[in-house]
Amino acid sequence: MKIAVPRESDAVETRVGATPDTIKKLIGFGATVTVEKGAGTGSRISDADYEEAGATVAADTKAALADADVVLKVRRPNADELKAMKKGALVIASMDPYGHEDDVKAMAEAGVAGFAMEFMPRITRAQVMDVLSSQANLAGYQAVIDGAAEYGRAMPMMMTAAGTVPAARVFVMGAGVAGLQAIATARRLGAVVTATDVRPAAKEQVESLGAKFIAVEDEEFKQAETAGGYAKQMSEDYQKKQAELVASHIAKQDIVITTALIPGRPAPRLVSKDMIASMRQGSVIVDLAVERGGNVEGAKPGKVATVSGVKVVGHLNVPGRIGASASALYAKNLLAFLETMIDKEAKELKPDWDDELVTATVLTRDGKVVHPAFAEATS
Repeated sequence: MKIAVPRESDAVETRVGATPDTIKKLIGFGATVTVEKGAGTGSRISDADYEEAGATVAADTKAALADADVVLKVRRPNADELKAMKKGALVIASMDPYGHEDDVKAMAEAGVAGFAMEFMPRITRAQVMDVLSSQANLAGYQAVIDGAAEYGRAMPMMMTAAGTVPAARVFVMGAGVAGLQAIATARRLGAVVTATDVRPAAKEQVESLGAKFIAVEDEEFKQAETAGGYAKQMSEDYQKKQAELVASHIAKQDIVITTALIPGRPAPRLVSKDMIASMRQGSVIVDLAVERGGNVEGAKPGKVATVSGVKVVGHLNVPGRIGASASALYAKNLLAFLETMIDKEAKELKPDWDDELVTATVLTRDGKVVHPAFAEATS
């Protein structure tokens, strides 16, 4: 059982699919592990660290992937990587398949079994495999750090002989995993925090962290949550009422953090240019959804834009901005999933294709696109 860990080809990607700790465990399961040279550089992991853990370091991607039974990646494999993989290899990564149906089809044509970690079901057994939560947690933390860095003022209230510095006012839009961590982090830094979300259950979570909840709490709001715990698309009428409430609130804020994402859809627009214009000069907005079209009008992917004197932060790959921490968690997510497909007594790869974790995440197998959400679109 050979496992390969290639270096990520995307320029903004600092994360890696395995760490020395997870490699030691994989070797304990009977695997041999090959890591591409420099794969861990963005996560502060040296080639020597991997070798010390028992891995072999390959000179390039082709050498790393040659004859690999399993490939552990952060992002969906590109065409060159697919060419280097053998047919039947299991490729485990965050595939980001929506809108990239041609790439999914290319994986099928390459004959690999591709698993999308972001499709992991939200059940107790799979909590340790939940890459969305582990990475969103870090993104929420980093959003506050990035916002504070751009704000240019102190976050907590400070009383000094020379006068009092008021606490920063932080408004978090979206109280999922990223939003809740943003709330907690901003509170730790001493800010006065408010938050909003369309899911009723979020109110109690927000208030438990010491923040004030802001929302139009009508009948539609009370029904606004899917069985999977995601936010539903709200009606135009509700969106209008919520936008009016948010517009009046946002004008008083120093830092706004937007985190709203709906799986498989463009990010909902939450903050308009008119709202931004109402904010004080020097205020900051951090858009965590910029890679999906953005929650904020005027946000620019990969840049800090200035709109009406307000800084709009649109950093790409926010978890990757703290690559060492992000990789440590992500690699454990992948390890936990792969472990379910290893026969520890025989020390060999033996996936159960009827396992609910496998059926929920597998995109391609045996030359076909098998996931129901993509099979028809790619046929």
